[in-house]
Amino acid sequence: MAGRILRFPVPEPWHGKTVKQVLQEAYGVSHTLLSRLKWRGDGILQNGERVFVTAVVRAGDEICLCLPESPVEIFPVPLPFAVVWEDEDLLAVNKPSFMPVYPTPGHDRDSLANAVAFHYQQQGETAGFHPLYRLDRNTSGLLVVGKHAYAASRLAFSIEKEYTALCEGVLTGEGTIRAPIRRKEGSRILREVGDGPTSQQAVTHWQAFPVCSAFTLLKIRLETGRTHQIRVHFSHMGHPLLGDDLYGGSRERIGRHALHCSRVRFIHPVTSHPMQWESPLPEDMQAVLE
Repeated sequence: MAGRILRFPVPEPWHGKTVKQVLQEAYGVSHTLLSRLKWRGDGILQNGERVFVTAVVRAGDEICLCLPESPVEIFPVPLPFAVVWEDEDLLAVNKPSFMPVYPTPGHDRDSLANAVAFHYQQQGETAGFHPLYRLDRNTSGLLVVGKHAYAASRLAFSIEKEYTALCEGVLTGEGTIRAPIRRKEGSRILREVGDGPTSQQAVTHWQAFPVCSAFTLLKIRLETGRTHQIRVHFSHMGHPLLGDDLYGGSRERIGRHALHCSRVRFIHPVTSHPMQWESPLPEDMQAVLE
């Protein structure tokens, strides 16, 4: 049973190439997705006819991918979350703090995946749930979800994100933190800055807006997306995030780590339109500023 149908015109420079070359090189279709579709009777069509990926194309031909339905196999639960944007390919939401993205032990009925499954159910839609980056359970803000495998693979690692955070102490100006992050020995959760066989290079760009002598407002952009990267890097600098008691921050002013995904920008994987959204600070972080 087919789900989303994607249509790709063959541009003039690709005349005489194969279906596989056009789809992979011109449109970024992954090898994995092509392998899945080529065995389906209606998976890959050229001008309405089934073809193999080795078929030669002409300029002006239309190649269609008939994606299989990939419903969210997670129990649907009516939970509050704000839809920022939605079309046949993407769902952008404003995730509340204290909501995990996926069900976990102890949180198998209060995740964003549960909420999105219910949202799809109410719309009579069968779509997938492919979050395109991670947000920790207590991190709030914008999260983009691919509804099918093509959107997810096309946007992987290409979404530009900006975070807003509140850190302890006074920082001024701007800078870049380049420090590898590894799992802390003896812990499944904690990370730390350090070299070693499990270390991953991590780069964080920041700009500071001092608020008072107690804390600083930060605008942060990541080059890499390591687990707890922002929290670990600023703790390593001696400026842990407010509320982040896991990495040395105090909960005196806020009951969770003060981190919010405030802006995302990317090119739509199907329409090629530039997309950008911004999310204002949530109430708890705004209350600290006020």
